[in-house]
Amino acid sequence: MAAVSRGSGLDDIPDARDGLTRKERAVLYCLHQTQAESGGRNVPTIMLYGRVLELVDMSEAEFQAILSRMAGMTRPSSEQEDW
Repeated sequence: MAAVSRGSGLDDIPDARDGLTRKERAVLYCLHQTQAESGGRNVPTIMLYGRVLELVDMSEAEFQAILSRMAGMTRPSSEQEDW
């Protein structure tokens, strides 16, 4: 069995345990860490983005899409209804 390298496209497949991708998990982890460091206060988006980039590579648009999806503002395209 061949080893899977990062960037092979498998980072975008949701984990069976919780349905989160590696990038979504990185956003939640960084948010938790940064909030803990700041005494539970709100975290500026640009600060969160910088911390996330230390763990995974993603564009600003992809980061914003993940935040919107996690906040419940949008649904994944697989759940969009066809009208």
